[in-house]
Amino acid sequence: MNSSMIGKIEKAHRYAKEPERVRIDSLQTTFHGSHDDYRVGLQDGQWSCSCHAFSSHALGTCAHVMALQQLLAPMLEPDVRYSTEYTADLEPVGALN
Repeated sequence: MNSSMIGKIEKAHRYAKEPERVRIDSLQTTFHGSHDDYRVGLQDGQWSCSCHAFSSHALGTCAHVMALQQLLAPMLEPDVRYSTEYTADLEPVGALN
């Protein structure tokens, strides 16, 4: 492996330890839930999920969205980091030690 690639790999490792460098603007995921696979997305500051709880709940969130908010918290803008007052109390996964 050439020295240029080694340098890029080392830089990538440093960047990976600083998730706050990244801002996620849009996202489409497949979330493997307890009962099924669900499509969870973020577009234009709005979360979506194909699960029944998301579509039937007035708060506009579900366990799948909340889990992604925790996982991705350092990379999300504050207004999409927490969907509701209930998720604002959750700490990012990295903070759970």
